[in-house]
Amino acid sequence: MLNFLRMTDEEVFKAVMCELGRQRNGLELIASENFTSIAVLEAMGTVLTNKYAEGLPGKRYYGGCECVDIVEDLARERVKKLFGAQHANVQPHSGTQANLAVYFALLNPGDTYMGMRLDQGGHLSHGSQVTVSGKWFNVIHYGVRKDTETIDYDEVLDMAKKNKPKLIVAGASAYPRIIDFEKFSQIAKEVGAFLMVDMAHIAGLIATGFHPSPVPYADVVTSTTHKTLRGPRSGFILCKEELKDKIDKSVFPGNQGGPLMHIIAAKAVAFKEAMTPGFKKYAEQIVKNAKALAETLNSRGLRLVSGGTDNHLILIDMRASNISGKDAEALFAKIGITVNKNSIPFDPEPPWKASGIRIGTPALTTRGMKEAEMIEIGNIMSDALDFRDDEQKLDELKKRVSELCLNFPLYPELDR
Repeated sequence: MLNFLRMTDEEVFKAVMCELGRQRNGLELIASENFTSIAVLEAMGTVLTNKYAEGLPGKRYYGGCECVDIVEDLARERVKKLFGAQHANVQPHSGTQANLAVYFALLNPGDTYMGMRLDQGGHLSHGSQVTVSGKWFNVIHYGVRKDTETIDYDEVLDMAKKNKPKLIVAGASAYPRIIDFEKFSQIAKEVGAFLMVDMAHIAGLIATGFHPSPVPYADVVTSTTHKTLRGPRSGFILCKEELKDKIDKSVFPGNQGGPLMHIIAAKAVAFKEAMTPGFKKYAEQIVKNAKALAETLNSRGLRLVSGGTDNHLILIDMRASNISGKDAEALFAKIGITVNKNSIPFDPEPPWKASGIRIGTPALTTRGMKEAEMIEIGNIMSDALDFRDDEQKLDELKKRVSELCLNFPLYPELDR
């Protein structure tokens, strides 16, 4: 494995092998992370990385693009088929790049749009003031109800009527419940706004029917290709036919230069994988695993934001355990479980400390784990919180984590 890298740059090689060991020997519970297939990894390491291909297939600004045109056309057609979309642009380097391309396609600087609050489940690129998405536009943020911790669609409608946004953004990065895209569409139509849906977290569930699709309702849909879709770290945009020229021009030359053709090849592979019966079973298991994990944590006395989950993601309020999100993240790391601290709705703590943690099941489901393992993991996490000051007990929990990892090996092909 990586023989040329090993011979050429031993320091980088060691860092790569260090990360492989970390992934293999721990339980990855970060909701936005996953493990790609070997085929996706191989596609990312091809000679396609050498080719500049600014423009679109058949309309490039460089010669010699006949082969990469095949790759990009495959990716575009596959993702359109996967989601039933009219048009696709597969060039965005990330989900945030995709979102920015949409904003600059449909809005002018200073225009008003609505997005979900970052501290109540939204994403940085949905109008946070520390990002371009918040600095260049007038952003109105909606959130969740304090009693249910779910989106109040009547409140969204009232805010839209009052502020007359040109665009409404639906979608989230820390929202464990089904999002009603049809209601968002009705709200957008009532106030004459475009509807954009960021489905980055739930794309794999949408592709397989385990979450309602936004494509019939939204003018534009953006997404990453990792997370539940289990592809490379990148993004794409789907839109209605009448918006394709605006979207394509906003991606290039509007927001970025040459597309990463090796990554687009990996996207094409991932889209093909997502159309298989095996992937549908995988997505179904993600949801089953999340429910089993949530039920276990709840039975052990942890408070789950909104009371549970409908998708791959669980948001836990750590205040009942008398620990901050930051400290809980560090505690779980000690026993080999990777999570991320996360704000909860109406969080009294700043984001760098946070009162919650966000966890998800895509990566562990990729390793083959099912409900029984989720129950075990939920109990390990709960025990860690109960015995956080008992080093002997934490060592025992770390051994239970190691046993799970050994029983569900990751990337054994890389040792051949």
